Amino acid sequence: MILLQVNADQGISQVLFFGTIGMLMLAIGLIVFIIFHQRKVIRYQNKLQKLEFDHQRMLLDASIKFQEEERQRIAADLHDDAGPLLATARLYLNENLVNLDKNTQLQNIYNAKQIIDDTIQLIRNISHSLMPPTLKNFGLESAVNDLFQKINGSGTMNASCRFHDYRERMDNDTELIVFRVVQELVNNILKHSKSSFIHLTQNLSDKHFYIRLHHDGKGMTQADFERLSKNASGLGLKNIQSRLKLLKGRIFFEKDPSQTYYKVTIEIPLPENHIGA
Repeated sequence: MILLQVNADQGISQVLFFGTIGMLMLAIGLIVFIIFHQRKVIRYQNKLQKLEFDHQRMLLDASIKFQEEERQRIAADLHDDAGPLLATARLYLNENLVNLDKNTQLQNIYNAKQIIDDTIQLIRNISHSLMPPTLKNFGLESAVNDLFQKINGSGTMNASCRFHDYRERMDNDTELIVFRVVQELVNNILKHSKSSFIHLTQNLSDKHFYIRLHHDGKGMTQADFERLSKNASGLGLKNIQSRLKLLKGRIFFEKDPSQTYYKVTIEIPLPENHIGA
């Protein structure tokens, strides 16, 4: 009996020993798994942060490149067009200093006036390209309406727009950014979509400002936009992203479930002084 009791105690001790070893190994394995899992999560988070950093740097580079191109374009317009015009006007006026013939003087003055008028119009056009006067004086709704009326007048496609509740203007910088984004989107639709119509709507909902563009031509989905905006050639799409980022806004591309048209949605959070206006 005593021998059986001893054997039983030894068996229990062995079970407890191996059980303890097993629990200890399980605990060690769990700790090792947690450590490796955390390292994997950290590596994944670092990778996401790097991708986000690279994406933000690409948007910044695109914005800087766009601004530099705009400066170069304006400089070229002034140098190639305004410069020669003013130089020619100066020649006509200098001629009058040495030419005493009255008729020739009057003709030179008239020619100089015409050249100066052309130069003024050129500078006005450059100024309008930087800040459209309709946008500055009357606001986003009037500027977009004017843009769509010009498209309609060109006979390129049927264009219409409707602002449902834009009762209070946003600040000038915000309106200009939104207008430039709309311009870029409309230009892309005109150049690439082969649409028969384009329709824009505006509304406010849930503390956000929305503009939606609909067209029935060739378009893109959100996946297409994300892919193309990361390509080196997608400067226009990067400009859209960088501009909306300044407003903490977003843009969505989708195809209607009916498969008959594409829709682009611009979403911008409203400033506090506009909520409930």
